Amino acid sequence: MIAPYPPTTAVQKTKSTGTQIVFDLRQADAGVTVAKVCRKMDISEVTYYNWKKKYGGLGVSELRRLKQLEEENQHLKQLVADLSLDEQMRQDVLKKSSKAHAASPCGPPLS
Repeated sequence: MIAPYPPTTAVQKTKSTGTQIVFDLRQADAGVTVAKVCRKMDISEVTYYNWKKKYGGLGVSELRRLKQLEEENQHLKQLVADLSLDEQMRQDVLKKSSKAHAASPCGPPLS
């Protein structure tokens, strides 16, 4: 019998919330070094600067609005994907239907 794989010891990173990101970014603005903030947040400096670009000037209410817009955008993208899939399925059915009609043994209708 083959022994099962040992359990992994990888630590799952927790997803930072927008308010936590803004708070930590403000610490760096208040004089704490970027390196210390990155260590505290367990992120790379590249991630820090990406977050700073995205969240740097936002307050709490603006952050809520951003999150709301991102959720709405995701919902709309899903709707567009669903509608595109529906349209593609309709086109496929029409193609199959027209091919089946053209290949029918009856031939064209008599006048």
